[in-house]
Amino acid sequence: MHQEEARIKTGNGKLSDELSSMRRDAVAIIRGTIEDVLPTKAVRKALREITLERPIYVLAIGKAAWVMADEAARILGNHIVEGIVVTKYGHSKGEIPGFRIIESGHPMPDENSVMAASEVLKMADKMTENDQALILLSGGGSSLAEIPAPGLTLEDLRNVTEVLLKCGADIVEINTLRKHLSGIKGGKLAKHILPASGCAVILSDVVGNHPEMIASGPTYTDNTDADDVMEVIKKHNLNLSDNVLEVLKESRKTVVCNVKNIVEGSVEELCHAASAHAAKQGYTPYIIASDIGCEAKELGKRFASMGWEYLNGKSKDVRYPCAFIIGGETVVKVTGDGLGGRNQEIALYAAKGLKGLDNVVLFSLASDGTDGPTDAAGGIVDGLTVQRMEDIGMDVEQYLYNNDAYHALKSVGDLIITGPTGTNLNDVTVMLVKK
Repeated sequence: MHQEEARIKTGNGKLSDELSSMRRDAVAIIRGTIEDVLPTKAVRKALREITLERPIYVLAIGKAAWVMADEAARILGNHIVEGIVVTKYGHSKGEIPGFRIIESGHPMPDENSVMAASEVLKMADKMTENDQALILLSGGGSSLAEIPAPGLTLEDLRNVTEVLLKCGADIVEINTLRKHLSGIKGGKLAKHILPASGCAVILSDVVGNHPEMIASGPTYTDNTDADDVMEVIKKHNLNLSDNVLEVLKESRKTVVCNVKNIVEGSVEELCHAASAHAAKQGYTPYIIASDIGCEAKELGKRFASMGWEYLNGKSKDVRYPCAFIIGGETVVKVTGDGLGGRNQEIALYAAKGLKGLDNVVLFSLASDGTDGPTDAAGGIVDGLTVQRMEDIGMDVEQYLYNNDAYHALKSVGDLIITGPTGTNLNDVTVMLVKK
């Protein structure tokens, strides 16, 4: 994170000493949580469990790719013949000896995404039975390394991605379609590695942690087919072009067995890290769920209801001060033309419901430091957030209606700005409550 610390303002209005203290606690929890889930530990653990004896080619793809590749390079040293890192713009932290580093588009694939995928496949194609592949995968890989399936163009893939991101589909549904529109996803990278074998170390940003869906499963058997694809299209009433539909109607399962897939990081780990750091700040932690997948606005409303319930003393089983924790990945059905992300939307809906409450602070955080197409990792709010907005003439309802949580939260200093964190384990929302 920037300067080893999340840059979180405490609002433009006057806050009580208690509320200011709670927001400082929230900053400490955010900082400690991110540091605990950096993927270096995951890479070290995985490399202790596998045997890599032959010449090694390293293929790292995803938002956490640079950090994972850097750690692998430290451990494996001269055993690495060649390596490539494909990550999001701004997520590279410099050169890694022996590696080529390519930055590309996310959440929308771009020309660099296609170039990156082409370079990855070239490296995969030159491996022989005497080589081994180490594939380091993390969330974002679906967009960062992409090559259109025969009959499609990059613009086709961009159009489909935009439709999927706005319709409210979850990540499993999104990747079910994307696998069948791609020349690298859904086990196809593993096929290019043949006759070599290898191991994929995977940092999960998908609820359920199934390697078939993380970064769209480039090294894992694809168990979906045309029936699964059409089910998603029907459920969300997707309007796709004829050439895209023709490709999807031919979708087939892909079976691969030359790559061992190991999932090390997960949203459960993220929630437990948040729990541990909340306890360090003196809060009794309660992990409510780590597999949430509802609409962002519904989760924000749920937290607001919990805030009123627990501050009114309706539960006798809670030890105060306390921290309520929920992890997962929500969705946003975009109806407006504003700017934001799912965590910012959670925070703003929660702020609306928490209006007037004392001694409650909530933050919602994307662990990779990028919430939607913004420079924010999420939002931090309290019972006075909406009042501060209204004091400067803002209509919170209008911002919610327009899906413009970013500008609403920015106006009162309630965005979380961390910069790229180097990890990617889904999202976590934490509400701190004192009595």
